[in-house]
Amino acid sequence: MKTRSVNGCIGTVKKFAIPGGALLLLFLAIAPAYAQEEAAAPDRYQVMLDTLWVMIAGFLVFFMNAGFALVETGFCRGKNAVNILAKNFIVFALASLTFWATGFALMFGDGHFLVGLAGFFLGGADNSPMTGDAYAGVYSSLNWTGVPLEAKFFFQLVFAGTAATIVSGAVAERIKFQAYILFAALLVAFMYPVTGHWVWGGGWLASVMGASFLDFAGSTVVHSVGGWAALAGVLMLGPRMGKYRPDGSVNAIPGHNIALATLGGLILWLGWYGFNPGSTMAADGSAIAHVAVTTTMAAAAGVVAAMFYAWFRLGSPDLSMIINGCLAGLVAITAPCNAVSITGSVVIGLIAGFLVVEAVITFDKMHLDDPVGALSVHLVNGVWGTLAVGLFNTELGLFYGGGIKQLLVQGIGVAAVAAFTLCASFLFWGITKAVVGLRVTAEEEYLGLDKSEMGLEAYPADVTTSEYKLASES
Repeated sequence: MKTRSVNGCIGTVKKFAIPGGALLLLFLAIAPAYAQEEAAAPDRYQVMLDTLWVMIAGFLVFFMNAGFALVETGFCRGKNAVNILAKNFIVFALASLTFWATGFALMFGDGHFLVGLAGFFLGGADNSPMTGDAYAGVYSSLNWTGVPLEAKFFFQLVFAGTAATIVSGAVAERIKFQAYILFAALLVAFMYPVTGHWVWGGGWLASVMGASFLDFAGSTVVHSVGGWAALAGVLMLGPRMGKYRPDGSVNAIPGHNIALATLGGLILWLGWYGFNPGSTMAADGSAIAHVAVTTTMAAAAGVVAAMFYAWFRLGSPDLSMIINGCLAGLVAITAPCNAVSITGSVVIGLIAGFLVVEAVITFDKMHLDDPVGALSVHLVNGVWGTLAVGLFNTELGLFYGGGIKQLLVQGIGVAAVAAFTLCASFLFWGITKAVVGLRVTAEEEYLGLDKSEMGLEAYPADVTTSEYKLASES
């Protein structure tokens, strides 16, 4: 039995010898292809991680809409709360539709050095996630990031919505609802994308005096553009009733809920971790960590500087100034966050905290009525943060031996964006005024925009009071 068993085994081996050899040859043939697939796997995994990071960052920036709504509502009077909340809610919907239709193409589409001419309605070829020389499509200015096209679009969309939201706070409590809606749509569809193309879309600011205008996450592209547009609106609207006395002195109009404003400020701080670190557009741990730390330190320095300077200048550590000091530090670090040291970010934030307090006081002296301080936060510190690149960039900055060239290029970019945005804003505000009018009547402003425009009050009188009285009398 044993011998038979062994012979049986031998026979079995002989039976399968040829098929086994063929199997070995087949394995040897497919092994290189398998190895190639395994080698390519990290690239696929990297694209997946990059996309996940970009989308999460975009979600954080989207959540900033809640922060802007709360800050603006809290800094304004209760009789206008519904109006303000409605503006902040609808603005992202408008931005989504207009940026999809025209804005993204004008900003990032291939075309002219002044404006993109391809990719309207998110159309046109795009072979993302291929990058660099392997890229084939109509959005060449974004070929440096390997995430899919729709991830690129979504991340840029939330930035566009932010620019339009900035305007809302500066013109609050006296602008017609439909006027703001129309202007915001025009801003995102046409104006914001043009200057964005100059900087991020491969336009002419990519090469000035042999250097590139640098704005990593949008101190100019997003914040000062929103600020310049808001300034034009403030000039055309004029101040709120009662803001300035006949002798020219300032009559403070306090907001109705500082708790809402404080919560909004904290939400915005959180959202900025999508805004700045997300602009890496890749899951690069060291880059994300550095940008997150410089962002944090600038915000913290802005808070401390604004608190102490307001204490000195106004006689008290004004919480509204503390909140805006945080936002000022965040706006200022947005352009240089990827290329400054931690110490540099602290200095940038300290200067931003000082600037925001002084700017609020100065704008009031100029009778430029800005209920939430949007001009002081986004315009003034958007400019400061952009210029700070030319001073604190650790490779190109003046304070690091890089000479004055980068600072001059930053100044040229700031001036060019300011000139275009102001001219376009006055044009679009003029169109808006001609189509729907700009300002509510004095009576509507006195009653509050909730009653006069929205037909809904945030804090209505308790209707049960009259019902109880009627029941008692019966």
